[in-house]
Amino acid sequence: TVCPSEVARAVGEGDWRSRMEPVREAARRLVARGVLDIVQGGRVVDPSTVRGPIRLRLRS
Repeated sequence: TVCPSEVARAVGEGDWRSRMEPVREAARRLVARGVLDIVQGGRVVDPSTVRGPIRLRLRS
């Protein structure tokens, strides 16, 4: 799994916080395509309602 902030930091140097929403949007698109799961506390969660820290996981 990976934290969305890790993805934002890996995309480029500088202000990673400004990249957080684009990373979340991309993650939601990948969930809709069946590529990723968004997990919280080890459980798959609904990306439209989740609050708090999440992790991204490739769907198996």
